Amino acid sequence: MYIIDREKNRISKLKQKSFSELKFREREHLQEWIANNPISLGEELLIIQKEFSGFSEMNERLDLLALDKLGNLVIIENKLDDSGKDVTWQVIKYASYCASLTKQDILRIYQDFLVTTAIAQDKISEFFDNREISEILLNQGLNSQRLILVAANFRKEVTSSVLWLMNFKIRL
Repeated sequence: MYIIDREKNRISKLKQKSFSELKFREREHLQEWIANNPISLGEELLIIQKEFSGFSEMNERLDLLALDKLGNLVIIENKLDDSGKDVTWQVIKYASYCASLTKQDILRIYQDFLVTTAIAQDKISEFFDNREISEILLNQGLNSQRLILVAANFRKEVTSSVLWLMNFKIRL
């Protein structure tokens, strides 16, 4: 990346820095950036929960839970600079935990997330072009969950396993 000096008609290369070097943090910054502007991931998503930990008997929490325009749950796992070597396993676990969530579960999860008096059903209906909530299918089938990994750099262990999983129609 370069900075342009219009007056001198010159460019100069910017020094690359990691998020950590710039004192950005995963939860406070990266997660909030995505939650407040999910289109930054390249598509329209409705964030329905942050730091979701509603898994019975599990002391784990996923970073962001969203819906896509097809009604699929989207599990978003954020890593600030480096993906680490186990992020693929981590996000697969979260998808398995979310596979059994019903429409009512999703409405409850989203209602808990909303900080205003807005009604989750109304917001979901609006996201789906004002369709009636009864017509909207959410989280249908064991393989309807999608997985998104966010990191500045992905380790070989992660890219290799993701490519292999994609051969089995895992949407990662």
